[in-house]
Amino acid sequence: MELKVINEQGQESAKLQASDVLFGRDFNEALVHQIVVAYQANARSGDRQQKDRSEVRHTTTKPWRQKGTGRARAGSNGSPLWRGGGRIFPNSPEENFSQKVNKKMFRAGMAAILSELARQDRLVVIDDLSVDAPKTKLFMQKLKDLGLEGKLLVITDALSENLYLSSRNLPNVLVLEAQEADPVSLVRFPKVLVTKNAVAKFEEMWG
Repeated sequence: MELKVINEQGQESAKLQASDVLFGRDFNEALVHQIVVAYQANARSGDRQQKDRSEVRHTTTKPWRQKGTGRARAGSNGSPLWRGGGRIFPNSPEENFSQKVNKKMFRAGMAAILSELARQDRLVVIDDLSVDAPKTKLFMQKLKDLGLEGKLLVITDALSENLYLSSRNLPNVLVLEAQEADPVSLVRFPKVLVTKNAVAKFEEMWG
């Protein structure tokens, strides 16, 4: 699988021979959906809580007498049928939302995503990406020269301090190291800029 490589001026400089296993795989929508959902589920903290009828604050007095009122029998205003009453099956803070994904499935899913990005021309490979000073203006100008304005995911093999500081104030740009790349970010951004060394890192991790 050949990937076009551009330089920092946005011009094509070379061709990169990439792994067919990682960048030439058929797209498996069901598998990609599964790993994206699992990644989001595993990020949930599970700290929500609701109260049952024994935990809500209410009086223990019977609302009205058992017979003779014409209304239904009621023994407590903490009943789940009442406004302000407890829940029948409340959410517990110990609830576990995590989903298990095998390593082989995760590698196959990431390869399917990267292959689809390459087919749709959403994956851009660059020789190297660096910023001379921690200035957001310099980083924005560099992206403009590359023709990559708008929502963008940048993946490098090693995140330099200048690159991190110059990009962190941009709401539509996310910069990650190769080992931090996740399926949600790869799917979410319309364009993905990857350095040559990051591609090699991908092949080492998932190839």
